[in-house]
Amino acid sequence: MADLFNETETRADYSAKDIEVLEGLEPVRRRPGMYIGGIDERAYHHLAAEIIDNSMDEAVAGYASVITVELLADGKISVTDNGRGIPVDPHPKYPDKSALEVITTTLHSGGKFGGKAYAVSGGLHGVGLSVVNALSSEMTIDVARDKKLYRQSYTRGIPLAPVECIGSVSNRRGTTVTFLPDTEIFGEVTRFKPSTIFKMVKSKAFLFRGVELRWICAPSLIVEGDTTPTEAILKYPNGIEDYLAVLTKNTPLITPRPFTGQAELADHMGHIEWAITWPEEGYDPFLYSYCNTIPTPQGGTHETGLRAGLTKSLRAYAEMVGNRKAAEITADDIVGSAGIMLSLFIRDPQFQGQTKEKLASSDAIRLVENAIKDPFDHWLSGDTKTANILLNYIMEKVEDRKRKKKTQETARASATKRLRLPGKLADCSHKSTEGTEIFIVEGDSAGGSAKQARQRETQAILPLRGKILNVASASRDKILANEEINNITEALGCGVKDKYNEDALRYEKIIIMTDADVDGAHIASLLMTFFYQEMPGLIRGGHLYLAMPPLFRLTQGDKSIYAFDDEDKERLLNTQFKNAKNVEISRFKGLGEMPPVQLKETTMNPRTRTLLRVVLPDAKNEQEQDEARYTSEIVKQLMGNDPEMRFRYIQEHAKFVENLDI
Repeated sequence: MADLFNETETRADYSAKDIEVLEGLEPVRRRPGMYIGGIDERAYHHLAAEIIDNSMDEAVAGYASVITVELLADGKISVTDNGRGIPVDPHPKYPDKSALEVITTTLHSGGKFGGKAYAVSGGLHGVGLSVVNALSSEMTIDVARDKKLYRQSYTRGIPLAPVECIGSVSNRRGTTVTFLPDTEIFGEVTRFKPSTIFKMVKSKAFLFRGVELRWICAPSLIVEGDTTPTEAILKYPNGIEDYLAVLTKNTPLITPRPFTGQAELADHMGHIEWAITWPEEGYDPFLYSYCNTIPTPQGGTHETGLRAGLTKSLRAYAEMVGNRKAAEITADDIVGSAGIMLSLFIRDPQFQGQTKEKLASSDAIRLVENAIKDPFDHWLSGDTKTANILLNYIMEKVEDRKRKKKTQETARASATKRLRLPGKLADCSHKSTEGTEIFIVEGDSAGGSAKQARQRETQAILPLRGKILNVASASRDKILANEEINNITEALGCGVKDKYNEDALRYEKIIIMTDADVDGAHIASLLMTFFYQEMPGLIRGGHLYLAMPPLFRLTQGDKSIYAFDDEDKERLLNTQFKNAKNVEISRFKGLGEMPPVQLKETTMNPRTRTLLRVVLPDAKNEQEQDEARYTSEIVKQLMGNDPEMRFRYIQEHAKFVENLDI
């Protein structure tokens, strides 16, 4: 009873005096996460974005043409535009305060609610400038209007004095906001990063082609290794089309000509701009969307409209050219493999949350879909060669998706039923991937010898029937239907192309083991072409190797040494067997003719064998990008379906051949 009485007494203490009413900007300082999404580095830089966005709204409205963003040595940031300037006359509702003071010290105040001052804008809630003011230890605003310069300063949201006129200006107009985020809120460590702010400024310049952004940064803020310039003038006459060109500068593309354009939205709701291309396999796709120059990293309804418009258009084109699988194309097949810049300008957009990371305007779906579908129809029908290349590429994505779904269904079924592996695979017994190897060998004969020579715990053997399909010159349907390729894919378990999953790879090393002759080299080249085209991630991960079986065995008495080729044989005869008589030279007809003991000793035993790792140029710089393109071109020339290209290569390089194995 005593416990119950105390609890009742405690509840009775809860009364009206416990109810707090937060006024002015106090809610922002008490709960900053509600307004800027947190107090971390991302939120810190969001303050700068709010002020830059205000200036961008002036530019989009047609009143500003130049915006200057400056990072100062003391940690402050200053944003200046040549727009109309924030009004400084007394506010009708608060006649003892200027409009400037009302905007900076009152939540939900501004000129973007009624739509008269700004037809299209990114700032919608009337809290951006006041929130920045509340979370700054110092903020100063200069306003140039009517040939006069006005100023007001604040600390933690509180004005230090009324707005005052500090002089006359004849050739200046607009607003300058300079502020320093409060260390009481963000801590002592966080500071503006030049690279982050410069990237933000650069993206704004791309997003609105009519504005010039000027960047200035104190040299002392640029740390070693940071390539951010201290000064730059950013203006891009082609807008996001220029942005896409920068992002894909060193990227091979499926479509040589990007799909770009702009269109007015129905019902005079605004307009849309887009720039879309499709990178080749192995290069990351991306989708950067914006609404009224505000980044929307979480997407939203404008992205939904884009996906619908592109999908309906490409399906219609596929049906028109007689593709019977057109209905199987999904938005993920198209958008998930593309590089996309999407910029929407719309009246009164609705966002999720104050940080505006996702567009929620339901009308945007219909508006964007209708605006982009017809231009994409014309783009496809106007260049059928490019359209067919794109359609074939997307159909490959469709087949890859279907194959992945089948693999997932097989994986789910394996919980109650053993996973099906190729019938000829002699798997290893080791349960984990670490230390395991699979030897891909040509023919049952070589497979039989390899199975006897292997270490059963860690080494698996997969025999192939003759030469596999040349995937560089085969259609997608042929590749998917090929039994040997399916056997390799199922044995490895990691998927192909962009569905490749390193974690699902069943073996640590994949070793191509073919005869040391011309036919063996051809089979090895076909297998390497398969892995290069279908599983480049496997090569980049360092998993693909070539075994080096010997071609000769040299014996004299009790001494036996193996030679890899004719040159190696001559070297051994002139060194290890110099002046020796009656040296017996045995040439192996193939791995199947080699006794298992010798195959193990020369080619399969990790302690005595030689392996060559297959590598790809990793395009991190310009030279390596050239090497990657050269590799792709060589594969295309030698293994592709253009015999004239292969003939030219042979003619050009025949003069360098010294030894022929005939």
